[in-house]
Amino acid sequence: QVHLVESGGGKVQAGGSLRLSCAASESITSIYAMGWYRQAPGKQRELVAQISSSDYVPYYTDSMRGRFTIARDNTRNIVYLQMNKLKPEDTGVYVCHVVLWSAGEYWGQGTQVTVSS
Repeated sequence: QVHLVESGGGKVQAGGSLRLSCAASESITSIYAMGWYRQAPGKQRELVAQISSSDYVPYYTDSMRGRFTIARDNTRNIVYLQMNKLKPEDTGVYVCHVVLWSAGEYWGQGTQVTVSS
């Protein structure tokens, strides 16, 4: 069982920044990919960004590319999501997601991000 603890959400005005953190209880060496999904009100959960251990090339959904940056700290088993130039449509619950090399996957509880206009 992998436990994920997210932090860093909050309220911010449009144009502002937030940094989310997700700490994994599992050694990061067993983790194939770490990423963030967003659950916006009335919408399906969507992938925001992901970074894998195979090539460490980050992937971003088009609407986030250039504004968000995902990074992993392998010494502390943490993945970060730096969010800049936030827009009201970025509002939602951001959920940490982990995929293990063994093919198991785990979700965090989520952290609320609210962007006001």
